[in-house]
Amino acid sequence: MQIGSPAFKQNAHDALGDVQLQKALGNVRRGFIDKRKKATDRLPEFDALRDEAKRIKDHTLSHLDFYLEAYERKVTASGGRVHWAETAEDARNIVLDICQAARARSVTKGKSMITEEIALNDFLAENGIRPVETDLGEYIIQLRGEHPSHIIAPAVHLNKEQVEMDFRRVHDHLPVARDLSEPEALLNEARMVLRKEYVTADVGITGANFLVAETGSSIIVTNEGNGDLTQALPKVHVVVASIEKVVPTLEDASQILRVLARSATGQETSVYTTVSTGPRRKGDPDGPEEYHVILLDNGRSSMLGTEFQDMLRCIRCGACMNHCPVYHAVGGHAYGWVYPGPMGAVLTPSLIGVDKAGHLPNASTFCGRCEEVCPMRIPLPRMMRNWREREFERRLNPAAQRFGLRFWAFFARRPRLYKLGAGLVIPFLAALGGRKRRLGWLPLAGGWTRHREMPAPESRTFMQQWRDRETLKQDAGR
Repeated sequence: MQIGSPAFKQNAHDALGDVQLQKALGNVRRGFIDKRKKATDRLPEFDALRDEAKRIKDHTLSHLDFYLEAYERKVTASGGRVHWAETAEDARNIVLDICQAARARSVTKGKSMITEEIALNDFLAENGIRPVETDLGEYIIQLRGEHPSHIIAPAVHLNKEQVEMDFRRVHDHLPVARDLSEPEALLNEARMVLRKEYVTADVGITGANFLVAETGSSIIVTNEGNGDLTQALPKVHVVVASIEKVVPTLEDASQILRVLARSATGQETSVYTTVSTGPRRKGDPDGPEEYHVILLDNGRSSMLGTEFQDMLRCIRCGACMNHCPVYHAVGGHAYGWVYPGPMGAVLTPSLIGVDKAGHLPNASTFCGRCEEVCPMRIPLPRMMRNWREREFERRLNPAAQRFGLRFWAFFARRPRLYKLGAGLVIPFLAALGGRKRRLGWLPLAGGWTRHREMPAPESRTFMQQWRDRETLKQDAGR
C-alpha cells in the first residue's frame, strides 16, 4: 500500500468536496455512536471493565517478552509453528514460503489490518497467488482496488448503488437481468461467489484479535462467520498478528471481549468469537493440517518504554474514529495509510515516521472524545501532542508556524511583558471587531479567516476583568 499521509491536506480538501462521501459518512453516527451508547448504558460495570482491560494490557506490555515466549511454547506443543518477523518484508516472505510449500494457487483471507499494513495482497498477486478477501466489506473494496476507510467497516464510504455497479462489473458470469436493488440480494450474491473460494483455497489467512499465552490460541471476532470458514476449510491456516496482541490467559481475553464489541458495533458480543489452537488433531472433524503464526514487530518494540507505549493497548475497535469530528468530515482514506482517525494519528507516525505522517497528529480538535470513549483508556490527545512536539523539535512543520510558536513562547515566559502586550492588543482587536464582534482577517491566521470569521475578544483582558471582579467583591464586603 502506497503511503499517502504526506498529502493529507489535499486528501482532506478533496474529501470535503466529495458529495457521495459526505453522504456516506452520515451513516457513522447512526451505525456506531448511538448503538455504542445504548450498549454501554445497559452495562453498569462498563467503566470498571475498562479499568480492568487497561490493567491487563499494561501488565502484559511490561512483561511482553515473557508472554510471547510462553505463547510460542504453547503453539509448538499443540503442533503449530511460530515465525518471528521483524519487518513487513520479513512477514510477507514468510507467508509466501508457506504458500509455496503448500503449492497454493489461491488463498482466502479474513479481515486483517495487519495484512493491509504489510501490503500482503499485492505481494501474493505479484508472486502468482490469488488472494480473496472474504469479509463482505473487504471483498467489496478489493473488487474496487481500494483500501479500507475504517478498521471495522472497510466500505463505510460507499453506498448501495456503487456496490451494485461493482458486482455487475465483476460478476459478469451471472444473469444481467438479476435484481440487485436490495442489500439482501447483494449479500446473497457475495455469499454464493465466495462459497466456491472457500472450498478451493489452499491456504487460509486470518489476523488475530488476541493471542493467548496460556493456551497458544488465537482468537478472532467476526459477524459474518467468514473467519471460521477461512481457517477451518483450507489445509493450511496462517495467523498474521502483531506482537502486542498477546494476553496472558483466556480469562483476560474474555474480560477485554466484554468491552470490545460494545465499543465497536454496540453489540454485547460479536456473532462469532472463534478460538483456534494448533492444527487438526486426531479425531477432529475439520480443521487445517498445518497451523502457522507469524508474529510481526514492524516498529512496535521501539514504542515500548516510550511515551507512545500506551498506544499498544489498542484493540482496534474503531470507537475513537467513530466519535472524531475530523474523521466525520474527511473519512478514512484522507489519512493516507492503513490506520485512520485518532488511533492512526498516533500509530502511523510511530510505524512510518513523523516526517511522513506529521499532518495526522495535527488533524485534531483535541476535543477529547476519542479518549473519553476508548475502552482501553488510551490517552490519544496527549500522544498527539507528543508527536507535535517531536515534529517541532525536528523542524518538520512550516517555518511560519515555528516562528509563531516561538513568538508566543517569548511573551508567555515573561508575564509582565505578556500582560503589557495583551493590554495593548486586545482593546485594539475588540475595536476592530466592531458591533458584529467578528474579525474577517487576522495576520498569521489566514488559514482560519479564509473560511470563517474569528470572534473578537472582549475589550479587556481576563486578568483585568478578574481584578475588577475581586475589587467589587471586596467593596461589597465592607
